[in-house]
Amino acid sequence: MPIHTAIWKVAQQPEPLAESMLAKEQLLEEMIVAAPRLLSEDWMLIGRQEETGFGGRIDLLAIAPDGSLVLIELKRDRTPRDVVAQALDYASWVEKLRPEEIAAIYGRFAKGQSLAADFQKRFGQLLDEEALNHTHQIIIVASALDDSTERIIGYLSDRDIAINVLCFQVFSTGNDQLLSRSWLIDPTTASGTILPPLSGIREPWNGEYYCSFGTSDGGRSWDDAVKYGFISAGGGSWYSKTLNLLNPGDRVWVKDPAYGFIGVGRVTGLRQSALEFKVKTPEGKISILDAPTEGKYKENANDPEKSEYFVPVHWLDTLPLMKAFSEIGLFGIQHSVCRPTTPKWRYTVDRLKTVFTKFNQDEGE
Repeated sequence: MPIHTAIWKVAQQPEPLAESMLAKEQLLEEMIVAAPRLLSEDWMLIGRQEETGFGGRIDLLAIAPDGSLVLIELKRDRTPRDVVAQALDYASWVEKLRPEEIAAIYGRFAKGQSLAADFQKRFGQLLDEEALNHTHQIIIVASALDDSTERIIGYLSDRDIAINVLCFQVFSTGNDQLLSRSWLIDPTTASGTILPPLSGIREPWNGEYYCSFGTSDGGRSWDDAVKYGFISAGGGSWYSKTLNLLNPGDRVWVKDPAYGFIGVGRVTGLRQSALEFKVKTPEGKISILDAPTEGKYKENANDPEKSEYFVPVHWLDTLPLMKAFSEIGLFGIQHSVCRPTTPKWRYTVDRLKTVFTKFNQDEGE
């Protein structure tokens, strides 16, 4: 069903706000550049109206915290077939961009600024050149979504093309205009599968989950995770929302990006916020916020957006941080949880099974 939002004025006799239009189509693009969070709290704009070399210009280009790129095309007055075809054409250009070309694009967008420095300032972590543009997604921005566009996007998404629609509607109230935002596909479910570039090799997901468990900022502790049985993520919805991919019984391999692979376990419950999550202690179950911990889980606990979120795990085998397993050729990415579909992930899991020996005993493999 096409996206349609209605906004009502709260009163004893509720009144619907009238839909309206922006004075000019270009205004939406200008608003996004001025306030990129209109698109997402989790992206940083790095390019605008960049020549593709295919006789066209992309509308906007953004980067996510894991170094993946986001191609953003505004529908404007183009037909669904035209805008999707053009977006796919531009995506074939995006996937081939090298790190130095991406840095140059940002240099033209934010003159005199450094992509690496601004990325670290925006996301609080170093930009890993190896992870830069490891994958990408396409976002089509539209003021309305018709049946044809929905069918096309749904067809491509079902076949593992990372494409979505962000629909903006404009409403009038007095002399003001309001803007609403709706996604065609829930970004939480759309971001769980990590694909290689469109020209790369893909294979069926092997059923093994990957987890990035960063400890470098001191906000969370691997010792806490082992002691109390959990993995966690927080600091923004981009980091924490993919924990929703996990269900009881799932097997997850955990890596600290700064050290290497440190554990493997079975999920025993669903995602819970810091306010909800309880851990076992000699005195019984208590809130993680009241338990003796090394991590700083109380920070942002009352903020649903930035709170730390937890998934309980029964550990099959773990290693101390200083003995983490790392070698060239292993899979790695800064998604908190994902389902990789690259041969590199299958190789990584096969390799890890030879290292985590207790896992082999517990799982009977």
